[in-house]
Amino acid sequence: MPTPRAGGTIYVLSQREEFLLDPQSIYGGQDMAFVGATLFRSLESYAYSPDPSVGTTLTPDLATDLGTPTEGGRTWTFTLRDGVTFETGDPITCEDIRYGASRRFATDLMVDGPTYAITYLDIPYDEERQQSAYPGPYAATPEQQAVFDAAIECSVDHRTITFHLNRPVADFNYTTSLGFAPVPKAADTGQRYGERPISSGPYMLERPMTGGEGRMVLVRNPNWDPATDPIRLAYPDRWEIEFGVDPKVLDQRLIAATGNDAFALHGDQLDSANVEAVFSDPETARPEFAGRAVSDFDPYARFMWINVQRVTNVKIRQAMMVALDREAIWKLRPGEFYGAAADGVMKASIGQDYAPTGIWDTFFGKAIPDGGDPELAKRLIAESGETPPTLAYAAPDTPPSREIGDVVIESLGRAGITVEFKPPCPAGYYCSIVFKDDESDFGPTGWGADWPNASTVIPPLFTERGGWDLSHVDDPLVNAAIDDAFNTLDRAEQARKWQRLSKRAVEEGWVIPTYLQRAYTLAGTRVGPIYRWPAYSSWPYGVMFVTQ
Repeated sequence: MPTPRAGGTIYVLSQREEFLLDPQSIYGGQDMAFVGATLFRSLESYAYSPDPSVGTTLTPDLATDLGTPTEGGRTWTFTLRDGVTFETGDPITCEDIRYGASRRFATDLMVDGPTYAITYLDIPYDEERQQSAYPGPYAATPEQQAVFDAAIECSVDHRTITFHLNRPVADFNYTTSLGFAPVPKAADTGQRYGERPISSGPYMLERPMTGGEGRMVLVRNPNWDPATDPIRLAYPDRWEIEFGVDPKVLDQRLIAATGNDAFALHGDQLDSANVEAVFSDPETARPEFAGRAVSDFDPYARFMWINVQRVTNVKIRQAMMVALDREAIWKLRPGEFYGAAADGVMKASIGQDYAPTGIWDTFFGKAIPDGGDPELAKRLIAESGETPPTLAYAAPDTPPSREIGDVVIESLGRAGITVEFKPPCPAGYYCSIVFKDDESDFGPTGWGADWPNASTVIPPLFTERGGWDLSHVDDPLVNAAIDDAFNTLDRAEQARKWQRLSKRAVEEGWVIPTYLQRAYTLAGTRVGPIYRWPAYSSWPYGVMFVTQ
């Protein structure tokens, strides 16, 4: 590997139209990886390494250690480092972290982002309204604010922060890496804060972000002190992100890697039409791209959510499952390059919480062909005692989403199930990856574990308090089983409980597993190090540099 050097500019080319930078709303892996390396620090972060174990090792960031649990994991205390500041030079204090966390409760403004603060903090929950009794800092009464402030306690010297939780959370320190970035209250502009956030990292915005400009520039933060930061090496002088690049043009620019593109990174992934031009097989780059092309599975398991409050008959949901032509969806990626079949909402990379569900092999008494089994689907419909309703399929009307929708309509139609395509929202990250529509019956989505525990998968997906509740399960017995697994501190026993819930999710048709997708990315010839950081399945932005 070339010797790292300070200086220069790294360019990121993206087909996205803009990038709003609210630290409490960011949730995509690439997004969290980039802003965590450049703009926002948290109490804890992850070590940089291509090794799957080292690269997901929790590491103190703004905190001096990994936190101290007491009361069986219901209370966690962290101490802040000396000398950490915002770009303004103002010290980062406990109160700034507390204020940042409070913003996530303003769910009318913060519609996206991790919800662990809402789920875990010891704040009353309004069961009737299905939301926290604390409305966030913008609408809270003094009494409501006092309740929140008691849940995150700050010491007199502002350097010790104590979180009081509503249940034991053995791995709460992982939580503090998501949505707990500090925000100075005086600078908060509410829903517009993401246009010009205040940096706590080694870079800051050169100018405010507004939609449609097509470019974002980060420059060095003069008040970032590397002596206080054990994680980020901050080699480049500048980062420039170019938005709205046509995917095919983007790929060709990086393949050629001339001019500034020699110092560029793919901000998305290669268009499927160009994968075989760069890779000779799913794991191997062609010789001319060796050392600058990366292939690995992205963080997500893909599946279809089914609204079980609308599609109430489990046999109809199972018929949808076995009728779906999963192979045709895979083949929208070239040949063997799509990845692998999914059998649930988790990937084996999560570790001990994963076990094969057997849904496509044994559950129905026979193997289900990848192309679907319309005859079995018809038998399940007959067993249901119902005529299937016309189903509304919610997905963005953009490629390849539209092509997947066509496969869904055609393959379920072979079993006698009529599907209507219903584009729910404009194209965008949360619409295409994590989306639910209360007035639709099913749709495509994906989910990745936030750290190696299914507590970051099963509760968020299938409980209202978890934040997403994609399938509207809303079953007291299911909620109790999920709470029981969550509160089980014996890790091996907890893993067995998550495995059972994972099987139940597919057997009862809350979801239809589809595939695990490989991501193929490319960098220019004069940037390094080149690997996929396992913490977020991203470039290792915090340690990247330009070469001579």
